[in-house]
Amino acid sequence: MVAGQRVGRKDGFGRRLASRLANGLRSRVLRDGTRDTGCGLKCFRREAFLALPYFDHMHRYLPALFARDGWQIVHVDVGHRARLGGRSHYSNLQRAVVGIFDLMGVAWLIRRRKKARAIEIGRIQTPEAERQT
Repeated sequence: MVAGQRVGRKDGFGRRLASRLANGLRSRVLRDGTRDTGCGLKCFRREAFLALPYFDHMHRYLPALFARDGWQIVHVDVGHRARLGGRSHYSNLQRAVVGIFDLMGVAWLIRRRKKARAIEIGRIQTPEAERQT
């Protein structure tokens, strides 16, 4: 997966501060090495995305979910532009309330993921298969 990370943000102080706090909390809980998950620029394989558990607002957690499934994550800095028209319909409080519940759910999904024990040539051996040998 390739994930964009905004640099030179053109948002107001309140949105930048809220984003910094949210990204810091998310980073400490998920430990996925992603600095900015609010950036909408992400590139990934369709079949890998379809294998993920679906929930609203999951774009913030895609790097952690892809890493959970063993995919490599590459971060690319991208320029940020100011909004040219319209207004956001989300406040920092609305985003925080939704985000905290999603964060707890993603942390749970990551902890519950079964890990492969050994790698054979071209095949990952699961704990169940390992017991049978």
